[in-house]
Amino acid sequence: MTKRVLVHVGTPKTGTSYLQDVLHRNRERLVGHGIHYPADRFDAHFLAALDLMKLPWGGLEAEAIGAWERLAAAVREVPDGDTVIVSHEILAHASRQQADLALDSFGEGCEVHVFLSVRDLARQIPAEWQENVKHRATLTYAEFLRRIQDPARETNVGSWFWAVQELPDILDRWGHRLPPEHVHLITVPPSGSDRTLLWKRFSQAFGLDGLDLDLTAERANPSLGVPETALLRRINLKANGVVEPADYRPLVRELLAHRVLSKRRGTPRLALPPEVAPWAEELSRRWVEELRSRGYDVVGSLDELVGAPGDPAAYADPDRPRPRQVAAASVDVIEALLVESSRARREERRLHEEVAALREANHRLEESRLRRRVYLRLERSLAGRALLRVYRLARGRSSRAA
Repeated sequence: MTKRVLVHVGTPKTGTSYLQDVLHRNRERLVGHGIHYPADRFDAHFLAALDLMKLPWGGLEAEAIGAWERLAAAVREVPDGDTVIVSHEILAHASRQQADLALDSFGEGCEVHVFLSVRDLARQIPAEWQENVKHRATLTYAEFLRRIQDPARETNVGSWFWAVQELPDILDRWGHRLPPEHVHLITVPPSGSDRTLLWKRFSQAFGLDGLDLDLTAERANPSLGVPETALLRRINLKANGVVEPADYRPLVRELLAHRVLSKRRGTPRLALPPEVAPWAEELSRRWVEELRSRGYDVVGSLDELVGAPGDPAAYADPDRPRPRQVAAASVDVIEALLVESSRARREERRLHEEVAALREANHRLEESRLRRRVYLRLERSLAGRALLRVYRLARGRSSRAA
């Protein structure tokens, strides 16, 4: 029987973090059903993708060296007849040459399928700007929109966005040598749909239906509202020059963005400006027509890629947020930083106490060793043994006197 290799290559902001979390947490259960997700750590496929494409990523590229070959070797070791899943959204950025290299690295005789989870541009465009902000970016929403609409695509922002979001091009790079029935599109349901519907589509596409899996959401990449994203951009303007990249991720991205600001409710959501929406809708319609003509397998509906028109009156500009909403978000951030600072101070005190205790124990140990060395030297000579007898007699008198 032939080994099946399912390669999920994106796109970002389409539920990929949740899918990968479920696969990683259930990998032992999946093996029992002949499905493998080879990852000794949650970000193993991310590091492999960085290594494949030689992407700079805040210093993580050094940690990623050799990660793709380790992943490919694990895929090659999967028994024939079983299924193995590889998944990370930045694989959408791979060139055709890199995609071919990746597929070839899995070995001969595999039945390869490429999967692309996709969402309408009306949600993807603001989501990509927000992701830029969560990775230290300081450019305004208006400037981001200007750069991605520039036909030249010469800026880093524009080139990255279209590399990971231009659906026909991504599938040209990854699926050009596969039969159309081996290329699968999974569409993200419209806003307001049943929250379980996207997982049901993932489950159907990857052959997970009927399996008893733990679907608890432990890791996700949550979205922020308008004032929250505006505040985070302002924090970047002040913090980028003084906070090292290694500290930014745990303190700003994870603590402030994901654990604090993403939990706030009742604030406006990011959306396309009314004047940009017709351009995005027209582009989406062209994509849908092109993708439909290729005969790919679709889980969901390509019509969902057009997106529902937003209410122009409800649009909130993140470059001009309401001051009171930003102030309220700022108070939540200050509270979180105070709590984290208190926790860090308690941990610092605990560590100081541990260090003091270790130093005291070490001091006592050194004293004990010194006494032992003196005793052994005295024992080796006649005069020394005589001194020891005098010492013991003196200690005995002192004890009786007491």
